[in-house]
Amino acid sequence: MNHSQFLEQSGLNSGTLSRILQGSKPISFRQLGAITAGMGLAEDFFFDAYVAECFAFSVSMRRIRPFIYHCAALGRVDCIEQIVRRLLDDLSYSAALFDIAEELFASSQQQAAALIYVHVSEAEKYQHSERLAVCKYRLFRIGLSEDMEENVRAANLFELYVNRLNEADQLDALKQLMHVFGMVHKWAKVDELAKEMHRVATIQYDLQCLSEHTDEGQRRTERPLYYYILYAYLARSTASEECGDYKRALDFVALYSNGESWVQETGEEARRIIGQFSEWAIANTYLYRLMSGDVEVLDEYANYIASQEDEIFVAVRHMVQAANRYGCNIDSILERFSAYIPYQADQTEYGEYKPEILKEGYAQFLSDLAVYHLNQNEDYAMKYILEGLELSITMNSSKIIITCMTLFEQYRDRADLDAKKKFKKLSNEVNRLNAEKSVVLLGSL
Repeated sequence: MNHSQFLEQSGLNSGTLSRILQGSKPISFRQLGAITAGMGLAEDFFFDAYVAECFAFSVSMRRIRPFIYHCAALGRVDCIEQIVRRLLDDLSYSAALFDIAEELFASSQQQAAALIYVHVSEAEKYQHSERLAVCKYRLFRIGLSEDMEENVRAANLFELYVNRLNEADQLDALKQLMHVFGMVHKWAKVDELAKEMHRVATIQYDLQCLSEHTDEGQRRTERPLYYYILYAYLARSTASEECGDYKRALDFVALYSNGESWVQETGEEARRIIGQFSEWAIANTYLYRLMSGDVEVLDEYANYIASQEDEIFVAVRHMVQAANRYGCNIDSILERFSAYIPYQADQTEYGEYKPEILKEGYAQFLSDLAVYHLNQNEDYAMKYILEGLELSITMNSSKIIITCMTLFEQYRDRADLDAKKKFKKLSNEVNRLNAEKSVVLLGSL
């Protein structure tokens, strides 16, 4: 290919190509794309070589920024790693890299964003800076997975930085932490975090209501401030319920059921959010009465929840627990709501039940359902035990793994040969997980 043919295919002009070949000017990222296309090569063919070009003549964020974005889009985090390491030889570039990471995070390029957050946080000179706290928060959120023990470790590390965040991020971070600790049944911690959420949200909401105008430059929370006040009451009622204090749980229900009495907003969004919390209050009032031993409310609870499709699975879970506690027969309820077992949706309209929360709840539900059917002398309960064990292994949920394994051993005589073979296979998987944990623990000593 001669110069003329290449110019025609690449779209470059002759002067630009001449200066590039003479080495008298750096290659812009747009020109790199034109050269690569003109040669008919893969878009990232010259990316490794372009890392050095980014630092030729002088450091130019005008070249580096689009290069990083395209590396992220094409999965070339190796090139991003090289760029970031070289830039951070001069710590004055930390702020620019942090801004790029925020844009990548917002556009769901999480792997690339995480890499930059790690390097920026390591380079941060001031341990109490908000930028360091945001990096830790983003890494915490990116790292959340189905492995609950890993999530808890991440939450324990991140919690140290929560109070260094901007108030808007702080409220959402507290909500994420409550989800993680709730999944592993650390309800005292959930209550503590909810209490802090209520404090921060109330201060901010009072300031907002006193202000005559909204600061356009102020960072916004994901939800309206009054939402976090209501959510804190809901979280504290749930924590009280899980600790068996149903009277205290009902006290908090009364607080999140009457948002219309103090929320100043009157728009459609406010009406919908207040209405949602009011519906939860009605359902949870039935629930707490039931769990307190008022089994006469079962049918009334079932009739109410039938119209709340997003909440049916959660309600049935609790009905099974109550049946186990008080010796009730709920076969008719299980049959009535069989279409919601297993629960298929990942979230309600307001996104409260995240996939990992529902998965943990379903694993717990399977073990509770097994107990119910064992109490009814039905041998196919072993099927639920094994399903619960298998699911809890994928989530690394120690509590439910122990529950399921204990149940199986207790009722082993009811298991057929296939069930025993499957249990042995799953037990080997549990042993493998425990061995891996031991290696990690020894490596950290």
